[in-house]
Parts: sequence; structure tokens; C-alpha cells
Amino acid sequence: MSRVIRAVSCVIAALAGVACAAQARPPIVAAASDLKFAVTEIAARFEADTGRKVQLNFGSSGNFARQIRQGAPFELFMSADEDFVFELANAGLTRDRGELYAVGRIVLYAPKGSSIRLDADLKGLREAWGAVRKFAIANPEHAPYGRAAQQVLQALGLWDFVQPKLVLGENIAQTAQFVTTGNAQAGIIALSLALAPELQRQGSHVLLPETLHNPLRQRMVLTRRAGETAALFYAYLQQPPARAILKRYGFLLPGE
Repeated sequence: MSRVIRAVSCVIAALAGVACAAQARPPIVAAASDLKFAVTEIAARFEADTGRKVQLNFGSSGNFARQIRQGAPFELFMSADEDFVFELANAGLTRDRGELYAVGRIVLYAPKGSSIRLDADLKGLREAWGAVRKFAIANPEHAPYGRAAQQVLQALGLWDFVQPKLVLGENIAQTAQFVTTGNAQAGIIALSLALAPELQRQGSHVLLPETLHNPLRQRMVLTRRAGETAALFYAYLQQPPARAILKRYGFLLPGE
């Protein structure tokens, strides 16, 4: 009998070790960088409510999609452009075609005390162009918010005008950082970043017309490697507490 008890004890200990190892390795979430403040807040609430952690990686949606195709160990992908999710789904790399979780907006953002008059048709930017050394947007090649910024500038006839002073952020969070650190005198960034307390303290913004760019339909999806905690967080992101946080950061929500 003692031999059986010892065997059972060993199994229990082994299972406990597996559980501890799993807890020590929270699932990695690849999130578009416009979500930096909102999803960090949601993840903290998720941990408080469930006792489970997720590891957040922020970057450009296009780069994350490429990394997932190359085998990166992401369990949940929160893209700023739903087309990246559809491409991964068509390649058989996700559980399904995911869920639309938000629609983003873009703004013209400048530091406090800037000589630039902020207006939706960017006339103030043109008028103050002589005082601008650098103007920042995210890289349109792989950042959906950069592509939307490019579309607005093209629609207003300013794309060629800004080229000599244009600086490209690797993602929209880096683009905002260019402006807050003085490396650019203005930029087009995500509303969700401009509404973060620290960016509100440092600068001002004006919404740009959503009619001038393709909708920023943001979709999330579980990858084939997703485990239980990633699936729970995915479901949590669709519940009222998480949706309320997204709404507070300026996102338009599906179904509203």
C-alpha cells in the first residue's frame, strides 16, 4: 500500500510541477501598439478577477502577422487591421476568423505650447510648416494607423508636401513617442494613445475625419497554439468591463 501511496504522491507532485510551470509561462499576446494603454489596463483587471496573467507584446500588426507565419509563439493576436487576421486564418494558423473588437480613430497630435493650430483639415499644420522640423506617422508598409495617416494626407493633398520632413515610426506607439520627446513637432497618431493621461498632459489633439481613410477595423483571433488562459482572456476582452475600458480610450465598439 505504501508503494501505491508513494506512486500517487509522485504523480500529484509531477502534475503540480506542470501546473506551476504553466503558471510561470503566461500566454504571449501580440497586440497592436494602439492598444498599449487600454489592453495593459484590461490585462491588469483580468489578473485581478481571475488570478491569471498574460504577457503583452506591443508592435505593428503587419510585423506580428509575419512573425506568426514564421512560427512565433503568440497565442492571441490583436490586430489593428482585420485583413491580417483573415490572411492568417486562410493560412490555417488560427482557430477561426476571430472577432471584431473595436474600430479605431486617428488624430493630429502636437505638444502643449505648439505653434501649430490643430484643425481637422490640417490647414494649421500647413500654415505653421516652417516651424516644423519633423512630422511623424507610423510606417504605412506594416502599420495600419500609418496607412490611415497616409490616406488622410493624400486625400487632403498633403502627402507630397510633408515628404521632406516625414519621419516614420516602427509602430504607432513609437510615432507618438517621437512627438512627446521632441523628435517630431507633430504627428498623426491613434486616438487611443492621445487619450492616455500621460499624452494628454504632454499634448493636444484633434480628430481627423474618418471619411478620409479606410475604417480601422480591429480584429483579434486565437492562434492554433492558444491554451486555456489565452482563450479566457479572449473571452474576457468581449465582456462589459473590457469593452468599457476600450470605449474610454476612444474606440468605437461593435454592436454600439
